[in-house]
Amino acid sequence: MTTPSAEVVAPWIAAQTTHMLAQRGHAWLLHGPSGLGQYRLAMALARAWLCEHPTPAGACGQCGSCHAIDVRTHADLCVLMPETTMLELGWPLSEKAQSEIDDKKRKASREIRVDAMRDTVEFAQRTSARGRGKVVLVFPAEDMNAITANALLKTLEEPPGDVRFVLATESAHQLLPTIRSRCIGHTLAWPDAEAAQAWLVSTGISGQDAALLLKATGGRPEDALAYLESGRNPRDWALFPKAMARGDAGFVKDWSAPQLIDGLHKLCHDMLAVCTGASPRFFQPGDLLPHAALAPLTAWSRALAKSMRTMDHPFNAGLQQEALVAQAQTALNSKH
Repeated sequence: MTTPSAEVVAPWIAAQTTHMLAQRGHAWLLHGPSGLGQYRLAMALARAWLCEHPTPAGACGQCGSCHAIDVRTHADLCVLMPETTMLELGWPLSEKAQSEIDDKKRKASREIRVDAMRDTVEFAQRTSARGRGKVVLVFPAEDMNAITANALLKTLEEPPGDVRFVLATESAHQLLPTIRSRCIGHTLAWPDAEAAQAWLVSTGISGQDAALLLKATGGRPEDALAYLESGRNPRDWALFPKAMARGDAGFVKDWSAPQLIDGLHKLCHDMLAVCTGASPRFFQPGDLLPHAALAPLTAWSRALAKSMRTMDHPFNAGLQQEALVAQAQTALNSKH
């Protein structure tokens, strides 16, 4: 299994970048299901808007502005994200926030904090440092709470002349309607399977693993990369249904709660599909259990939805895994 380099620009991201750069607008809302490249497209737009030598296809990649973005020091780019997301993507936190986290006064926030929004409003009112205007990038935009969303709304309603906004989200329905109405909406393009597999192979993944990952993630290439980067072997995916039917908690001992619940959701979806005469989406038919009763599977689906809402709570990880696997084993071996 190869660890990929994700620097190869996906052709569907490049095409959307070119299309959007040809249009005017001070605020964009990029939306669509997870795994289609919301963050990559938002960054491509921000880079192009700030680039010293932009082309119709995007940023030059060579100028001082492009370099400053690469090393996360561009004075005219403000990224507004949950602290957990900033750390995952390599963006530096404010000095105060980093100090509080280092001193164990609090954990990194999973939502966009009010302090960060105040800093963003102040940033929008400043003069551009490099003379190419300023950009505010918000991702995932659904992680704003009511206070931060309303603060952003005021800035969107009366934007300073040289600032552009790009909001990226996997859950546009969670945003305030007034925010959605003040942005130009763009639905992320869904790549065809051949293009998605070719891109994954170009990042260093084998063709076999790329095909397995796309099946496991419902054809979403960004989710496929995230699966591999989590350290899980793509070839274990085909073994997952029968491991759950055996109640083998050891099989998923290295999976996080969100990863396990996501996998169980997909397994439950495909088992329900087979029960009702439809084709499975995430697994090959031969990977699935031959029989399971519809009513217990439906009850299991409801239980998984409930687990999804509480998966970030500080439960004992081992006990949580065992409970989820036991729940799966019961449903998958049900006969009536």
